[in-house]
Amino acid sequence: VHPQSIIHSMVTFCDGAVMAQLGLPDMELPIQYALSYPRRLPIEGKRLDLAALASLTFEKPDLGKFPCLRLAIEAGRKGGTLMSVLNASNEMAVAAFLENSIRFTDIPKVIETCLSRHVNAAASSVDVVMAADAQARSMAGAVISSISLS
Repeated sequence: VHPQSIIHSMVTFCDGAVMAQLGLPDMELPIQYALSYPRRLPIEGKRLDLAALASLTFEKPDLGKFPCLRLAIEAGRKGGTLMSVLNASNEMAVAAFLENSIRFTDIPKVIETCLSRHVNAAASSVDVVMAADAQARSMAGAVISSISLS
């Protein structure tokens, strides 16, 4: 957990080096970077001033308070098609929440149910990953229907 929201992403390499993408605590720059990669486009306005920040702090996340983070870590460690299932079921659950069909606290329940029911396989091709995505979306839809508020 990074309270200042300055670091938007970090990658740890096999040699232990960590590279981070830092910016102001809004998503304008990270989204622009994702959409324009590998190019860099100028943005007008305020710039990050590290000297003015003085310090960046980090806290170990409470996986009880952040169940979706726990599920992502577990799926990432197992690999295979679980990451596709995690993403697809998360997208379905968040959309259902935004439509007031489920509670916010139901999001990790939908994801966990889909992950637990999925038979993991090697993500050996785009077709395999897309099939896992489609299966997870269907499964998430059924889970959402079973807990729907409306």
